[in-house]
Amino acid sequence: MRKNIVSTSAGTAQPGERLAAGIIRSATLPNGLRLLSNHVPYVHSVTLGVWINAGSREDPAGLEGLAHFIEHAVFKGTRKRDYVEIARCIEQTGGYIDAWTTKEQTCIYVRCLREHLALAFDLLADLVRDPVFPEDELAKEKEVVLEEIAGVNDTPEELIFEDFDRRSFPGHSLATAILGTEESIGRIDEADLRRFMKRHYVPGKMVVAAVGNIDHDELSRLADDCFGSMAPATGDAAGRELFDAGNYTPFKATLKKSVCQAQILLGTVIPRDDRHYWGLMLLNTMLSSGMSSILNLELREKRGLVYQAYSSMAFLDDITTFNIYAGTDRGKTATTLETIAELFSGKAIREPDPAEIAAAKSKMLGSLIMGMEKMTRRMSSLAQGLLYFGTVIPPAEKAGLIESVDSAAVTAAAESLGVPALLSTLIYKPSR
Repeated sequence: MRKNIVSTSAGTAQPGERLAAGIIRSATLPNGLRLLSNHVPYVHSVTLGVWINAGSREDPAGLEGLAHFIEHAVFKGTRKRDYVEIARCIEQTGGYIDAWTTKEQTCIYVRCLREHLALAFDLLADLVRDPVFPEDELAKEKEVVLEEIAGVNDTPEELIFEDFDRRSFPGHSLATAILGTEESIGRIDEADLRRFMKRHYVPGKMVVAAVGNIDHDELSRLADDCFGSMAPATGDAAGRELFDAGNYTPFKATLKKSVCQAQILLGTVIPRDDRHYWGLMLLNTMLSSGMSSILNLELREKRGLVYQAYSSMAFLDDITTFNIYAGTDRGKTATTLETIAELFSGKAIREPDPAEIAAAKSKMLGSLIMGMEKMTRRMSSLAQGLLYFGTVIPPAEKAGLIESVDSAAVTAAAESLGVPALLSTLIYKPSR
């Protein structure tokens, strides 16, 4: 590993020590369930997650929001625990339980003290394997999700991303909002929940990841006790509907909305190409990481056009999406768009300064090291790496991959986005 990856001036630890992840081990149960453990001996807790490789893009037509609703519904009761006991049994030990759903995955996880690991396993297995879906509780939870949808509808910065996806992926499951719609949530019933779980909550599509003061052999025993009897999926494999990036059609749309500030979202869709992964990550860091980023310096500090502007990338199974968001006064919309266009045709991105590349690497490496101090982030990184790349990339190896990115790689990554030819634009224009 190169010695200039991180500076040691802030402490006595060497780079290798600061990037040491502890022992990372993996295994697969006979039924296909994959296990990951990362032993971190200096903490007294364990973060344990069950990952299901199914998200909103698996929602059936007409039942948009189903994957996310299941994430809520399993907390409403099992044959062993009612909804109060589900929360209380882990919270009374000082731990907590949470969950989230993305376009491609669902995660339910517990963080608890080391001595309560067996309870955490039992609770997660209970939720994943034995929910009862009481009708009255489902009805109440639908109201909760409808409030969640209303919250997005009241937040134009979030809503514009959902609207952008609808226009980018017409007729495809990627177009649908993770939360669904009022109409689709109203249609969901218990049979829909059970069909989805039978198809996707199966060992071959699940990963159990544990980070913290955990012994891998103990993890394997507990996983086998709690999940080993799950039968492998039968019948046709639950494959994912892929999106052909060649079918992506750029668009431009301006809509009048009841907002005080113009909302701007630019973006594009390209095929997945792992050769550009780290170059794209570094480009995104240059554009959007912190007050010294290109977008913040150009749009806010130098020109006073925006309060907030940032870029984002989503790396999905089959495609990569890229977006730039900015909020500005309605009278500054044209100038903001022109400034962003100038950035993408200028040297900052097309011929990046090696010093800027080095600074972006330092940002990424700093984020990597500090992220290792957050156990939930470590757990997510383990599982997501396995689900995306098919393998776990240790932090030290990630550091080497980041260090290997040069100006040419960033330029190639920028060119792979096809900007400006493939760039779409969606603007929410204030109606008052």
